[in-house]
Amino acid sequence: MSAAAPVPAVGNSYPVLQESPNATNDAVVVESPQQLDATPGQPHTDQTSYFASSDLEAAADSPAKAASGSRSSADLLRRLSLVDGDRPAAPYVDLQVEIPALNLTGRIISAAFCIPHTLGFRSGRDWDIRPRRGTSALFDSFTHLSETDTLWDHTLVGWTGEIKPSDEIPSRPQSPVEGSTRSKNSLNKTLPVPLNNLSAPIPVDGSARPAAPQSHVERIRVTKTDRECLEKQLRRDKSGKIVPVWLMDRSEDDKTDVVLQDQGRWRRYAEHEIYTLFHYKQHEPTDGRAERRWWTDYCRMNQKFADKILEIYKPGDIVWVHDYHLLLLPSILRQRLPQIYLGFFLHIPFPSSEFLRCLSRRKEILTGVLGANMIGFQTYSYSRHFSSCCTRILGFDAASAGVDAYGAHIAVDVFPIGIDAAACAKLAYGNSVIEDKIQRIRAQYAGQKIIVGRDRLDTVRGVAQKLQAFEKFLERHPEWRGKVVLIQVTSPTSIEEQKVDGGHKMAHEISNLVAKINGLYGGLEYTPVFHFPQYLSQDEYFALLRVADVALITSVRDGMNTTGLEYVVCQRDNHGPLILSEFSGTAGSLTSAMHINPWDLIGVAEAIHQALIMPAEEKANQQRISYRHVTTNTVQLWQKNYLTRLLTNLASFKQSSSTPPLDRALMLTRYRLAKKRLFMFDYDGTLTPIVKDPQAAIPTDRVIRTIKTLAQDKRNAVWIISGRDQAFLEEWMGHISELGLSAEHGSFIRHPETDEWENLTETVDMGWQKEVMEIFQHYTEKTQGSFIERKRIALTWHYRRSDPEYGAFQARECKKFLENTVGKKWDVEVMSGKANLEVRPTFVNKGEIAKRLVTSYGVGQDEPPEFILCLGDDNTDEDMFRALRATKLPQENVFSVTVGASSKQTLASWHLLEPADVIAAVALLNGNVSDSNIDAKVAGAY
Repeated sequence: MSAAAPVPAVGNSYPVLQESPNATNDAVVVESPQQLDATPGQPHTDQTSYFASSDLEAAADSPAKAASGSRSSADLLRRLSLVDGDRPAAPYVDLQVEIPALNLTGRIISAAFCIPHTLGFRSGRDWDIRPRRGTSALFDSFTHLSETDTLWDHTLVGWTGEIKPSDEIPSRPQSPVEGSTRSKNSLNKTLPVPLNNLSAPIPVDGSARPAAPQSHVERIRVTKTDRECLEKQLRRDKSGKIVPVWLMDRSEDDKTDVVLQDQGRWRRYAEHEIYTLFHYKQHEPTDGRAERRWWTDYCRMNQKFADKILEIYKPGDIVWVHDYHLLLLPSILRQRLPQIYLGFFLHIPFPSSEFLRCLSRRKEILTGVLGANMIGFQTYSYSRHFSSCCTRILGFDAASAGVDAYGAHIAVDVFPIGIDAAACAKLAYGNSVIEDKIQRIRAQYAGQKIIVGRDRLDTVRGVAQKLQAFEKFLERHPEWRGKVVLIQVTSPTSIEEQKVDGGHKMAHEISNLVAKINGLYGGLEYTPVFHFPQYLSQDEYFALLRVADVALITSVRDGMNTTGLEYVVCQRDNHGPLILSEFSGTAGSLTSAMHINPWDLIGVAEAIHQALIMPAEEKANQQRISYRHVTTNTVQLWQKNYLTRLLTNLASFKQSSSTPPLDRALMLTRYRLAKKRLFMFDYDGTLTPIVKDPQAAIPTDRVIRTIKTLAQDKRNAVWIISGRDQAFLEEWMGHISELGLSAEHGSFIRHPETDEWENLTETVDMGWQKEVMEIFQHYTEKTQGSFIERKRIALTWHYRRSDPEYGAFQARECKKFLENTVGKKWDVEVMSGKANLEVRPTFVNKGEIAKRLVTSYGVGQDEPPEFILCLGDDNTDEDMFRALRATKLPQENVFSVTVGASSKQTLASWHLLEPADVIAAVALLNGNVSDSNIDAKVAGAY
């Protein structure tokens, strides 16, 4: 929708969402699409979609027309989302039916750090269960997944959170009594209200300063009976089935009592190390002792989650892991269940590689999350940072669409989260209590424009920048003094942040800024800034969003700020502009909002001025665009899009069957029955790991001993077929006289028991090398860290020491140039390897040498090898696998093995994960594992 689109009439263009007849003051019920029965004579609507039929689409060209005839909140949102815009996405479909190849069970297991409840412990009685505040969009998505119309059977696995005795849990905020201190400052002066689950994690008394966190709480002993009581209560939870994870101070049997003490330890590494660094903040260096303890707890917590998920998992289930507390969980689950369907979504920003490098456990964090089939982010920049980190830190090939790691492709995609717009509108409108509060707020600030800010009190929310910019606004625009107020509500930050922020430095800074502004520009009759360091009740929160003239969000780094989305829903009638930080993940979604740089104080000040003087027509147009986006891109649609994309990716990879792990018992049996055996090994990535410096890839003593023992058996013909040159193979493997060597992909061979090398390309015209060398030299000069390796037959350009992204870019450019020049004049091929480009004659490849060895091994055709084991890890080794498939040998005697993940696209029949597994398998053939243990070990490992 463009800004030049016709502007609808203002006023009552956005009708009030009607309350369900059975709604109460404490809870407002939002009808599901299934509850919307079709009415005769009315346009038909898909009962499982938020979108209307084509008949309604054609008729709805304004909000008023769209709302006409709506029967519920969900129906109204469907209609409003279609006003003057593109047609919506297709309605919800049953993915289990659409993708039968995945054999889905229809069950989804979500893993989130905490369950959506705070728990009060009452020994021997039912637990005190109350709603947990914060991350409302995520909790709403869990509730939606548990509804019958989604066709999924949903279970949430989450930590219990810090359990406290029931009498220590704060009660819901009540209205202050008349004459109390709080009544003079509170937005809500007389009416008791329920707490808003969209506005705050926990309630606090606004008149009191947040208490300093306690590092240790009283020990709580929870019996097995108490735990079973809670689990039974949670199974009946209206938001869906919940399975709690019990995190205890020490390993205890399930039959024993659980002692809970210092429960905050489980969140310390995530919130102190990961959260702060992912928001571009760094701590001062320490001796690392505390971090090591926190890391141990972090690993143990992720293991506990994996254990709990495995207790309820069934093949065909989908596991969806959420957020930074569980970054290790995907790889832990993947190791235990290689075929699991697993998605991960990060709800906070992901930093650039320059920041992530500062995290000591950076590799463990990245490899942990790479256990997922698909990884989702809030914005494209976060996904790009992740892919870049995988390339720069782990050395994996990565692009915007995904990462190739361990032989598998992990999809990376962007899914901006939304809110439950229908529920939000239900809560904000049609409540007489809220209407009364709006009138009181307007009377209290009569004749003044109201700017609203609602943030957590930590440095990434930009509250200090907001106040400084507001001060600059009053300084530059004196005409607004006495005519505008800033109402800033700050909820306490997390426990870990408070511990870092010793002495409440952040709170003191905010208080000082408020006092400074009020002292400079205020007086007896005018107070520019009203600061409320408290959580608001539900009615206060929505009343404030509805009455506001401007909302100001100045976060310096944020994931998805749902306050801005809720503000748009609440500004249905008022059309107040939204000033939004460009560093918030919401900025990419709300493109019609006024985007600002919170560090540019003058720029923010001028944005405030422009928002206050904005013409009504422009405000209405901005609101219309934002409102359509928020009501269309809901949390339900976010959830549906993520699952659809995940299952689509899974189905596309399912079409190619995975390579099974090497059956070592079968291999050993065939080996022992054979009298003529042929072995062909690649070198780099097969016998030794890939390293940054090719010259450093030297074989270990174990590799040499294992290969030498294998070659000393007279029934074995053992060959190393490598892209390495003669000199390297001669230096490190040449002393094994029984070993056959093939250098430069089969260009040169040295037979066992000889010292002479045979040149198989002796008659080939090598005139192409001069041209290729000139081209390689040109790209070497342009690419810092790259170098040329000159072999007798081939030329290789290495960029492993270069910047990985720039090196890969230059390699693509170089390959394209070579194919269009040298490749058209000479009979050569340009091969892309692992961080290298190699040019060689077309007929030179490992497949040719493999066919040569198979043919020449026996005296005649009636005496072929009775056992063949061929191992390799990259594209050049696929030529060997292809050649072996083309032979007439019994395939049960041919063991072609690729080194890498089972999902790797290969012609090999088996796979091993890494070079260490290759050596272990060969050692098995050498007899290093006793016969009695073989079957047990193989069965246990595979």
